[in-house]
Amino acid sequence: MLDERKLIAALQHGLPLVSHPYAAIAEQIGSSETEVIEYIQAMKDRGDIKRLGVVVRHRKLGYTANAMVVWDIPDERVDEMGHCFGRFDFVTLSYRRPRHLPDWPYNLFCMIHGRDRDDVMKNLQLMIANCCEADIKYSVLFSNRCFKQRGAIYIHSEKTEAVRA
Repeated sequence: MLDERKLIAALQHGLPLVSHPYAAIAEQIGSSETEVIEYIQAMKDRGDIKRLGVVVRHRKLGYTANAMVVWDIPDERVDEMGHCFGRFDFVTLSYRRPRHLPDWPYNLFCMIHGRDRDDVMKNLQLMIANCCEADIKYSVLFSNRCFKQRGAIYIHSEKTEAVRA
């Protein structure tokens, strides 16, 4: 029987860069490649895993500008607009957050990437032209510094704890 905690612990650090990554994970956790693939599919089917993705270190690829754009969207349109924004390749995150009135009226957040600030602003204008009416309020918050980029860690191992210490 596959140990779910071991599988999650192995997956959270990314797939190994080998020709058969699921076989490598299976070997690491004492299982079979078929069992690992089937268990991942079962977790996806249950909704435990929404997606498997790549953490791209975009600055190393020449995308040196990014901005969190925060939007004040009518509540009944947040889902529609979030989906519209999420269709753009340069948007890596699009999610809803509660407003904190009166100081923070924004309820939809989108991370936009570009090669420079002008590129980000052009991308923003493309989003507005395709998804918004003219009167939607937003603010553009450019990142000044990158501290860390990685996927989430759900199960801490001795290796993870040593890095945190």
